Amino acid sequence: MVSVVFILVVLAALGAALASVSRQQHVAPAAGLQSARAYQAARAGLEWWAYWQRKVGSLTGDCMATNSIVPGGNLAGFTVTLTCSRTPGTAPGTASDGATELTFWTVVANACNAPSNGSCPATGAVSDTYVERQLTWMLVR
Repeated sequence: MVSVVFILVVLAALGAALASVSRQQHVAPAAGLQSARAYQAARAGLEWWAYWQRKVGSLTGDCMATNSIVPGGNLAGFTVTLTCSRTPGTAPGTASDGATELTFWTVVANACNAPSNGSCPATGAVSDTYVERQLTWMLVR
């Protein structure tokens, strides 16, 4: 009787271990895919900002206010929050190209799949499937 109980306990532990390994094998590729989608969402946000700045804001103007966009298609489910800072060429410590003072725009795109109050990154507790990527561009003109 003791041998039977021992074998049952060992088999139950082995079954639990196999179930855990199987779960990890299924979750890892999905996390990798979500990570790649988050990167692409952040990249799309930067591209959108560049288009907006070129067409609407012009490269001589200020940055737009912090803005969140929700891409569609394969990137649906992600939110991208864009923040921008502008350093005019007349500020101390900035660069020039000959007689032309250069202006710097630094844009940060933060993409996540569970935004807090409509913007990324999420604050507070997040789920196991939370993914976030942040990309930064600097534009000089």
